[in-house]
Formats: sequence, structure tokens, C-alpha cells
Amino acid sequence: MKPDPADTAISFRQVSYRVDNGNGILHELNLEVCRGETLVLLGRSGSGKTTTLKLINRLLTPSAGEILVDGRPLGEWDVIRLRRMIGYVIQEVGLFPHFTVERNIALVPKIEKWPAARIQARVQELLQLVGLDPQLARRYPRELSGGQRQRVGVARALAADPSFLLMDEPFGALDPLTRAELQREFLDLQKRLRKTVVFVTHDLREALLFGTRIALMEAGRLITIQPRDEFLASRDPLVVAYREAFDTNFDAQGGPG
Repeated sequence: MKPDPADTAISFRQVSYRVDNGNGILHELNLEVCRGETLVLLGRSGSGKTTTLKLINRLLTPSAGEILVDGRPLGEWDVIRLRRMIGYVIQEVGLFPHFTVERNIALVPKIEKWPAARIQARVQELLQLVGLDPQLARRYPRELSGGQRQRVGVARALAADPSFLLMDEPFGALDPLTRAELQREFLDLQKRLRKTVVFVTHDLREALLFGTRIALMEAGRLITIQPRDEFLASRDPLVVAYREAFDTNFDAQGGPG
């Protein structure tokens, strides 16, 4: 079922992306993201997931087609304003190593010229929200564990209360126990905040955990997009193949692939 236009936060209309040599990375993508949902882009490496994500905040520009955010074409948005209303969380976290935890989280609120007292209160609120000891605020990223750094990355993405979150395999580099812990915490966080999230993963279990709907991509094309329960029961040959490949890997490795 197609989302109600009034509920649509992000829309891709016949969007393609080609690199300089003419090779296509994304082909005629039609996709709509509903307000308050977590849409998971699922697929193997090279399927176009991260390219799709980067097109939303104009880190990349479409070769053809149109993308709308809040009903406005991306070209009509001031790129700085657009990016400040979109939180971005990546696998490598991307914290500034010479900034303390507090300065990393406060980056966008300071750019937005929030009063100092409001910024300090927001940093403390976010540290608590993502499960970090407030005393960590004065530490540097190198003094934190991988899981702590990832929590700081989520806090920074949420600092200015953005309308959207883009998450590119944010837990993929963590050990299995830390990853499972952060997955549970983010799920609880999203239930409270109800942000509009586009979440990239190659992990079927993670997709089923987070996804309001799951969009399976393959070779730069959207294969199917379905609510999680329908996706799990789908008999589409590519969905079945992906599910069986994941199950085989899970059985063989003792964990998700």
C-alpha cells in the first residue's frame, strides 16, 4: 500500500545516480518514507543503500529524477539548513578526535547559536538518554570504548532535535554483545522519540528488529518494500533467497551475517 501523501516525509521519484564513467549505481528509484517510521534499506554490499541515504542530505546529487523532503524538492532547500535538520549516524561514528564528548554533542546547537545554558542542559539530557555517565562529557573519543563512541554519535545526531535520522550500519563495527545492547537501546529510544528514520543494514535480523517497513535493494534497484511481518512471510524469490542465505549463515556462524 502506498503511503498517504500527507504522511510522506521523504519521496524519491524516478531517481537514478550514475558515476562519472556512466555506470549506474541507482536505477529509477521510487520510494516514500512515512513520518515517524523506521524504513530499513536492506541489501548486500553494492546494492545502492548508502547511495540512497547520501542523496537525502545532498552528499550526492541525483543524475535523474527528483527527491522531496517535507514536500519540497531538494534543490529548493538551503543545503546547510537541510543538513542541520537531519541527524546522520555512520558506522565509523565520525567524532572529532580533538573535541571532548561535550563539544562533539554540542556542535550543531552551537552553530545554531543556542544559549550556553541550553546547550549544557541538552548535552546532559542526551548523555542520560543514550545511557552514558555525565562524567564522560569531558573525555575525548580516544578515551572511550567503541560502544561509548557510538552512543556519543547517536547523541550528537539528536542534539538539535532533528526531524530525520539517517543511520548507515551504525552498529556494524561493534562486537556482538555491545551491538545487541545498543540495538535494544536504540529500539527503546525510537519508541519514545518517534523520529523519521532511514536505516541501512545488510543484516536481516537487524532489519526485522527495527523496520516499520523493509525495502530490499539489489544492484541499484528496489526489489520490494513491505511491512516487516509481510516481508518475513513474503514468497518473492529474491526475498526468499536473501532470507535463506541469512538463515544458512546464521546457522553456520552462530550469529547474524
